[in-house]
Amino acid sequence: MINWIYFPLCDRPTKMVVDIVSVFETVADEIDSATHKEQESNVVLSKVRNGLVELGFLVESGKKANEKINVPVLFGQKGKMIRSFDADAYCEQENFIIEVEAGRGVTNYQFLKDLFQACMMHEVSYLAIAVRNKYRNSHDYEKVQTFFETLYASQRLTLPLKGILIIGY
Repeated sequence: MINWIYFPLCDRPTKMVVDIVSVFETVADEIDSATHKEQESNVVLSKVRNGLVELGFLVESGKKANEKINVPVLFGQKGKMIRSFDADAYCEQENFIIEVEAGRGVTNYQFLKDLFQACMMHEVSYLAIAVRNKYRNSHDYEKVQTFFETLYASQRLTLPLKGILIIGY
């Protein structure tokens, strides 16, 4: 089962958000964390790759440097990129990045690193984070959802992002 929520809650999800969710829903049986308990994030990413490419995303294809998706962060002399962060998927036309996490998504707070990096990336406006619905005895999707509900409700931190999509798979 695919769960999802879009922040801020006062904004209607964009067409791209709905399309991304549809890609995950298309392969829901193949990535369901209740059934596929030890499936790594790269396997999940490989199952949504074709659908994301159809939406205009560049998608990481491996761990080698030429297989990663670098999104600019800083520029130096003559406008040359001097710092970048990797994203699992990036659609430059929509200013959208996607990060797919598995076991360490919540356990090691990887979703917070994803948030930080998305906030630093040049011209990125939207972030999607996909996490397991459940990992071992932890309800990861619910924990990430609660975190973002609290972040937006408190209004103590203003993010440079227009929207954040959380997907539970």
